[in-house]
Amino acid sequence: MQIEEGAIVSGKVTGLTDFGAFVELEGGKTGMIHISEVAANYVKDIKEHLTVGQEVKTKVISVSPDGKISLSIRKLVEQPKEQRPQRPQKPRGERRPPVWNGQKSNAPAEGEKQSFEDMMARFKQISDEKMTDLKRASDSKRGGGGYSRRGTK
Repeated sequence: MQIEEGAIVSGKVTGLTDFGAFVELEGGKTGMIHISEVAANYVKDIKEHLTVGQEVKTKVISVSPDGKISLSIRKLVEQPKEQRPQRPQKPRGERRPPVWNGQKSNAPAEGEKQSFEDMMARFKQISDEKMTDLKRASDSKRGGGGYSRRGTK
């Protein structure tokens, strides 16, 4: 019998180790169930879930070119991903508050026309405020003791 990836096979547990269980499949082939593939929850001791001689139904995860067969009990009982309840996620913008939103109370009305000089003055003011905020934030992270690296203030 050809064992293919994704097939559901039955077998008998022939050995237990700290890292998994060996299962004898039809046709005399042996596969292994890694401890992480025994149950959906954390498995500390595999002997709490399986015993030698126990008949198990497993799903073939992979078959390596050298003939090693990886099996899983967990994937048989696990819900498909489409049916799993999804955690509600916040939109990307709401994960952390913005550092600068670029709006001040003295902003002109939306439809109001401004001269180039007014727009340039406003840009310079906002830019200076941003630089001051950045300098203040970086000084607080470094300790900001008031000493410069050059030795003069």
